[in-house]
Amino acid sequence: MEDSEDKIEHKLVNEAEAGGYISQGGPLSKISDSFEERPVQVELLEKIVKALNQNKIAVFEAGTGVGKSYSYLIPSALWALLNHEKIIVSTGTINLQQQLCEKDLPAVEKIIGKKFKYVLMKGRQNYICMRRLNDAASILDLFEGETEELKKIAEWAQNSDTGSKSDLTFMPSESVWTKVNSESDACMGKKCPFFGECFVMKIRKEAASANLIIVNHHLLFADIESRLNGAGYEDAAVLPPYRHIIFDEAHGIENAATSFFSESVNRFKLNKLINQMYRHRKNSESGHLCSLAILSSNEEKAGDAFDVTNKIKLAMTNVEIASKDLLQNEYTMRLYDATARNFGPLLVAIGELTRALGSFTGIVREIMEGIDEDDKDAPCYYESKVILRHLESYVILLKNFSVWDEKRDDVFWIQKKRLPPDMVQNAGDAEYVILTQTPLDISHLMNEGVFEPMESVICTSATLKTGRDFSYWMRRTGVSLAGEERIIKGEFPSPFPYNKNMLFAVPNDAPLPDNIQFQQYVEMALPRLIQAAAGRTLVLFTSYESLKSAYRTTVASMPGFPGRVMKQGDDDNAKLLEAFKKENESVLFATDSFWQGVDIPGESLSQVIIVKLPFTVPNDPVFVARAEAIEKRGGSSFMELSVPEAVIKFRQGIGRLIRRSDDKGVVVVLDRRIYEKKYGSIFIASMPDCKKAYEPVSELSRRINSFIFG
Repeated sequence: MEDSEDKIEHKLVNEAEAGGYISQGGPLSKISDSFEERPVQVELLEKIVKALNQNKIAVFEAGTGVGKSYSYLIPSALWALLNHEKIIVSTGTINLQQQLCEKDLPAVEKIIGKKFKYVLMKGRQNYICMRRLNDAASILDLFEGETEELKKIAEWAQNSDTGSKSDLTFMPSESVWTKVNSESDACMGKKCPFFGECFVMKIRKEAASANLIIVNHHLLFADIESRLNGAGYEDAAVLPPYRHIIFDEAHGIENAATSFFSESVNRFKLNKLINQMYRHRKNSESGHLCSLAILSSNEEKAGDAFDVTNKIKLAMTNVEIASKDLLQNEYTMRLYDATARNFGPLLVAIGELTRALGSFTGIVREIMEGIDEDDKDAPCYYESKVILRHLESYVILLKNFSVWDEKRDDVFWIQKKRLPPDMVQNAGDAEYVILTQTPLDISHLMNEGVFEPMESVICTSATLKTGRDFSYWMRRTGVSLAGEERIIKGEFPSPFPYNKNMLFAVPNDAPLPDNIQFQQYVEMALPRLIQAAAGRTLVLFTSYESLKSAYRTTVASMPGFPGRVMKQGDDDNAKLLEAFKKENESVLFATDSFWQGVDIPGESLSQVIIVKLPFTVPNDPVFVARAEAIEKRGGSSFMELSVPEAVIKFRQGIGRLIRRSDDKGVVVVLDRRIYEKKYGSIFIASMPDCKKAYEPVSELSRRINSFIFG
């Protein structure tokens, strides 16, 4: 960070005045019929003002019901207006972005009595590119079976205000959308005949003059990456320049950054790009390479394309065969000291693929270099730049696999996946393999890209603590690498009356989860518990196999049950959730994605059953590599990684239950390690203070029924 002398003197927002906007007698109390002052919300808002005023990194946990959106949006708007500076608000979910833009930000304008400019920015691949759409319409032979869809997109684009994919009335197929969306390498900039009506340029122009820019974590990391790679912090990169960030849903930033900075390749990604560049069918050649060759003085190089693309396809097949031989019945495997010898044949196959792919990118590059400046405005030139960039990134990834032992800060792993049934006919083999490189630790990247260069960074979520402190989350995300004097921490507990409205129940007659009879017990207990709550139950599993088996047994043992019992996978997640909210007596069996971000206030949800404490299954290669790194330096990976990670997910799961101050219900945990094991006390300490019961399931069922309906 620069010396403080280089810093611009900021105008300070008055903490007490800012708090007054949402206090009794303030503007919010006058415009809201159901206003109730929340002292904890006022306190959080004032602390956020302080963090902005003093250029701090703030770590604030705010429980459900605190109203944290107003607590950061009001200070952000006041600060941005007063100092003519931008503030980035980064969230983890689309739902929250929509809520901020459609509901909260218009309300904040009324509360503070001032207009300010806010813009929702998405990654450019979410917007249509008018030039690519126009070009695609002129070469419909590239779109076998996709012509109708393309025509519908073209019709929509003529009248769209935003050009954003989410505003389409139908979901376009991935293969069509990637040919007509906006890609940075395909952008002709001011040379583009459609520059004046470009949706990406419009949104960038809007963002350049905005006070608040709403983004998701992924887009923010795309911007941070380009700044770290040389764009610097003074000019526009993916986003306009900024020095202040608010991370909402900050518990997810380690996962978001890890997934953003990972690279992976599979045969579909590769074949799609190769086929766009060059295809040979029934003695005819097509693809961008043929169009480029006609314009190039190095035209003869295209003669090698047929042989080289065949080599690539053969090498990719060999990589898949070697991967499946290696994996056998496993679904993932990591390349490291203990498995390196077994990876030998696969690394040979990867080497062949790297060379073949390198030859092909060399041909494309030479042909492109032989094109005159005047001809570089051809659409095929810009399209080829996009494809070439992707192919060259795959060459680097494949090379890295060969030198994995020189890259100990990354995890190299392979994974076998099955295609969905509707795709199998066209693709041949139903199983395919993904090769991935993932950073072992993102804390240094985050510190260098976010915490050091920014003036203030505010991180907030309902779940940042594990046990009684923030140290785990701060260590994983790089906050703890910033100077202690820059960090302020705070806990803002939920105002909801948990001690009256929530019962926490654990059956003391359950076998421990490693006991062979545990699943049988779960399948006996679930129908009793569901009937005790008259449906209205979300059952959270850590394993899909366990879910399927329990679902079958539960449905069979409740023949006269009036409500609907649904399971994840039966329909689109959003539709399942909608049905669950609407039908009061319904039950939903769910896994991973339903542990967080699901908001079901009211009577549709009166019971959350957590089948097992959500420890990461130790077959996740990245998790195992991180655990080993902790052990190597003499730490305990169980206490430093497994337990804290599980506690955060557990807290997210519990958080589904009470969403309003009048919500009432039960959390049942069928895993009695929470009381039997020493580490269980960390889970208990991280829960809200509520009524507790530890007794046989038959007693619990009666108690649950009278708690909910008594």
